[in-house]
Amino acid sequence: MKRTVFLAGTVAALIVPHIANAASLHTRLAAIDRDLPGTLGVECRTLADAPPVFSYNAGMPFPTASTIKVLIMTTAFAQEERHPGALDEYVTTYRAELIGGSPFMEDASDGQRFRVRDLLVPMIQLSDNTASNALIGHFGVAAINATGKAAGMQHTRLARKFLDYTAIVHHQDNVTTPADMAQLLFQIAHGAREEIPTIVSARHCRRMIDIMLGQTDRDGIPAALPPHTQIANKTGEIDGVRNDIAIIEPFGESPYVLAVYTKDVTDYNEAYRAIHRVAALSYGMLKNSAL
Repeated sequence: MKRTVFLAGTVAALIVPHIANAASLHTRLAAIDRDLPGTLGVECRTLADAPPVFSYNAGMPFPTASTIKVLIMTTAFAQEERHPGALDEYVTTYRAELIGGSPFMEDASDGQRFRVRDLLVPMIQLSDNTASNALIGHFGVAAINATGKAAGMQHTRLARKFLDYTAIVHHQDNVTTPADMAQLLFQIAHGAREEIPTIVSARHCRRMIDIMLGQTDRDGIPAALPPHTQIANKTGEIDGVRNDIAIIEPFGESPYVLAVYTKDVTDYNEAYRAIHRVAALSYGMLKNSAL
């Protein structure tokens, strides 16, 4: 469901000047974390061959929520490159498999068949859970995790389908780290910009960015940045968690990637405020000032 949580009037005040001192950056991020009733994790990096611009708890595991759908999408394009025609394979869906958070699939008929490519857009742009589960079932958990390993995501694990309560009870959780997810976005953005194959071909990297640019949930990172800023993002939310990952200005002169994760959150307004503060900090450093 689309939310309208917003902190009116605060965005402009959050844009900050360039901060060169790493200790000062850590202090600012620690303050955001301290104000959050929960735990914050962040990684921000440009497409340069350089360390992250800033990070905080970047190696800590966090629940992925729906952000792992970007990895599922990447797997689909990787499969297409290994087995041409994979995107046009059909997946059969059944009403008995319909779960909450499925605005696209809720009107599907029982036994309806969809091409893989037709499920990717609602999985990302609408975060449709049933479409996501259909793709997990089609490709298999092992193949999706193998794509993550190939991308350098050493601490990311898809362990279950969405809203699989039996698996949840047994603590089979989908987890990642901010550094891992920033690495995946880096490969997608780098491939698209440099027109080179990374985790998939440059053409498919650009297609993934195009899909993410149509994301309908704009309450996280996009809400803190100036209007009309190009942002290819994917949000994620479950109980106690609000996440957002993004490639910011992916087709501009100086793209960068940002992954913001939270967990154990008891106040979702404060979670969005933390995401906004981190996003504004990144934009202030990388867009309002020269590095």
